[in-house]
Amino acid sequence: MSDETAAPPAPEGQPQEAQPTLVVNAQYVKDLSFENPNAPSSLLQKGEPNVQVGVDTSAVQLEGQTFEVTLTVRAEGTAEDTTLFLVEAAYAGIFTLGEMPEEYVAPMLYVEAPRQLFPFARAVVAECVRDGGFPPLLIHPVDFMALFQQRAQQMQAEQDAAGDGSGDTPPNGNGEQKFEFEL
Repeated sequence: MSDETAAPPAPEGQPQEAQPTLVVNAQYVKDLSFENPNAPSSLLQKGEPNVQVGVDTSAVQLEGQTFEVTLTVRAEGTAEDTTLFLVEAAYAGIFTLGEMPEEYVAPMLYVEAPRQLFPFARAVVAECVRDGGFPPLLIHPVDFMALFQQRAQQMQAEQDAAGDGSGDTPPNGNGEQKFEFEL
């Protein structure tokens, strides 16, 4: 099963450049953990739990233009000082990038690929929490572009503060880079 995302066609009268493409070769649950540490008493709690959600993305180059992108969603439900549940799901995909300028690689890996994985990771988390005896956890959509830009600015500020001047662009997808965001 394969899915492909490409940029929109060039406006009329402009030369057609090679469009960046992202092909989904496979997607899968890489790791899944659910803890219900205070059951059965946690299931008798009244009211809505306080839920903290964190999102982390990472990309690892497998070979050539093929990458494994992992979207990790962590959620912790609490009521007062009691942990009701902990869930962590690492949902991954294998993506192949078409020919594109180097500056497009990081946004494709850290914005577009996680955007395609998110609905599936969200469903896994919702079902896992539901199967643990709680109402399904419906995570709001994530703006991966805003998070990517925010993290790129943070990285630039850290580089400027360190005074090393190395690289003024976000990660290019070679090797592993992690972006972590709190929602």
